[in-house]
Amino acid sequence: MSLALEQVLNGLQFGAMIFLIAAGLTLVFGIMGVINLAHGSLYMLGAFVSASAAVHGAPFAVAVLAGAAAAGLAGIVMELVVIRRLYGRDHLDQVLATFALILIANDGVSVVWGKVPLPVDVPSALAGTVSLGGFIYPAYRLVLIAAGLLAALGLYLFIARTRLGMLIRAGATHRETVAALGVDIAQLNTVVFGLGALLAGIAGALLAPILAVQVGMGEQILILTFVAIVVGGLGSIRGAFVGALLVGLVDTLGRAYIPVLLKPVARPEIADSLGGGLSAVAIYVLMAVVLIWKPRGLFPAGSR
Repeated sequence: MSLALEQVLNGLQFGAMIFLIAAGLTLVFGIMGVINLAHGSLYMLGAFVSASAAVHGAPFAVAVLAGAAAAGLAGIVMELVVIRRLYGRDHLDQVLATFALILIANDGVSVVWGKVPLPVDVPSALAGTVSLGGFIYPAYRLVLIAAGLLAALGLYLFIARTRLGMLIRAGATHRETVAALGVDIAQLNTVVFGLGALLAGIAGALLAPILAVQVGMGEQILILTFVAIVVGGLGSIRGAFVGALLVGLVDTLGRAYIPVLLKPVARPEIADSLGGGLSAVAIYVLMAVVLIWKPRGLFPAGSR
């Protein structure tokens, strides 16, 4: 029972971090219609800047803010210099341009920080464990779950209760109408892109102490992020949240239990190898099932 609870919490923690990346990406795709493959590079930049700040003695909160700020600023520059020229272009052009940004970002990070993974320790204040009714769980992972939930609540209030959030929601489904009302769409695009980059940077900074901070880490999580967006529905924060949690749980539980289920019918080494492969496939099975049931995802933009 304790193992099952641990894996569920691990899945929720992973899903909460995927949500931080998926939230900005789904808004960028839903409002601007741009496929930004370089979104993972912003996550990577946030992780490296935060890790570098922590290594040089910055308090954990300052390091996270530095990583988030760096990613947000890089996102704004990316939108102004490159992405703005891709609006209305074919998706192939967007894929090629943003893939080029991935290569540039990876090489740039290699030049500044090198290709060796940058080690980061969990902050000492959060390095212990917490007892949950006799069940012991790392405190830092609980903080990550709480951070994801707070981010989801904050984004909901921002999107649902503010004027700028109203414009973002309207832009996701009625872009031409919003422009006709006199809203500066170019400025709105920059704000949305910067917000998405900021969230990706926060995710990278928070995950730096428990994941390997290395070149190319953005591409590793980007695929799972796209799956979460497709499952949840394009342009929907609620969809990104539900989709991310589902992907996090399916990925984590699959890796924990599929090899175990195979061991009674296969040799241990075969069970581990085959189980790892089936675990990786599980999230795509989830996506296929959801799309058969709801082709636009669980909560597409404009749904109630």
